[in-house]
Amino acid sequence: MTELPNFVVTGASGRMGQMLIRTIAESGRARLSAAVERQGHDWIGRDIGECMGGAATGVIVTDDPLEAFATARAVLDFTAPKASVEFAALAAQARAVHVIGTTGLEPEHLEKFAAAARHAVIIRAGNFSLGVNLLVQMTKRVAQALDEEFDIEVIEAHHHHKVDAPSGTALMLGEAAAEGRGVSLRQMSDRGRDGITGARQPGHIGFSAIRGGDIVGEHDVMFAGQGERVILRHVATDRAIFARGAVKAALWGLDRAPGEYDMADVLGF
Repeated sequence: MTELPNFVVTGASGRMGQMLIRTIAESGRARLSAAVERQGHDWIGRDIGECMGGAATGVIVTDDPLEAFATARAVLDFTAPKASVEFAALAAQARAVHVIGTTGLEPEHLEKFAAAARHAVIIRAGNFSLGVNLLVQMTKRVAQALDEEFDIEVIEAHHHHKVDAPSGTALMLGEAAAEGRGVSLRQMSDRGRDGITGARQPGHIGFSAIRGGDIVGEHDVMFAGQGERVILRHVATDRAIFARGAVKAALWGLDRAPGEYDMADVLGF
């Protein structure tokens, strides 16, 4: 019997961390070899299964990513930008696939990922669900077809615990719309309106963020013209779709050459 590849989950106590751990166990295609948490967390030194309210697994939560990554084939990381940058360097050192679902990233973080990707596989996406990645492709195609007479607005809704806005998925959709229009999102992005803002600038791509309750994730891309609107929509009701996509990405990346990839690569788009 072929030995299953070792996967490590960082941010193990978080909602996505726990979902990733369950998904790895259910997949039958990988094994959890380590669970990483920040220094001082009360799960450190305890069995991850018991921490999650289940049976012991033999995997003890650690705050030492260097040791955890040493035998890993893949690291699944939905944490915070600073932590993900540090994990990227360690994953590259271990030649482990680094699957990054962290959002709120800035250009300086992306530069660090690019450097790490010279030595190992990095698969990064603002959203790992199949449906959202289909929506990204559709957004690009519709933006190519409709000119500036159609204003583009990306509207996203998430739970009240989410700390960044616009969401990583909204930015993916904005990038797709900008690519379809042949423009730079950084130059054409409109992320905030308050007070007397003046009329909307032609060609700008707007973002609206809603935060409340336990909303898993809802994204609309509105193309608003004179007398008509085209609206593309995706609604997530279970964050397990993100975990399944991340595990799929990690498995896909095992035999790839070092470099930066995204879910469009994983799904063959």
